[in-house]
Amino acid sequence: MVSKRAYIDHLRGVRLFADCTRKELELIASSSDVVTLRAGRTIIEEGKPGKEAFVILSGTATIRKGSRRIRQVGEGAIVGELALFDGGARSASVVCDTDCEVLVLSRGSLMRVLESVPPISHKLLANMAGMVRDLDKRASG
Repeated sequence: MVSKRAYIDHLRGVRLFADCTRKELELIASSSDVVTLRAGRTIIEEGKPGKEAFVILSGTATIRKGSRRIRQVGEGAIVGELALFDGGARSASVVCDTDCEVLVLSRGSLMRVLESVPPISHKLLANMAGMVRDLDKRASG
């Protein structure tokens, strides 16, 4: 198995973690798991409670809301990130189009990292706020 440190560049490319230092990314990567999922596998099911997020390391997946296709995502994308903060119901479904390798970030593991290094929280919250602002701009035209 590849060392989890090999996934730091993937995490750095995810907007949520873009402002983290290498050491902070190493902590996050070390608290994650790598899983291979087959094409057709549902990663996230709309309406179900969430407790993890997934960074796509390889492959592609489609995000759906109801029967509507929202978009396709691939390497470097993160899906389910809201679950890292609130564990609420999933707002959309995500299904693997191809075999996918994903980095699984659990809410509990991330919270332990944030408790041990509180400044990471500030970075994640600022980046999440930026992501929400961008979504708001797109939604309002």
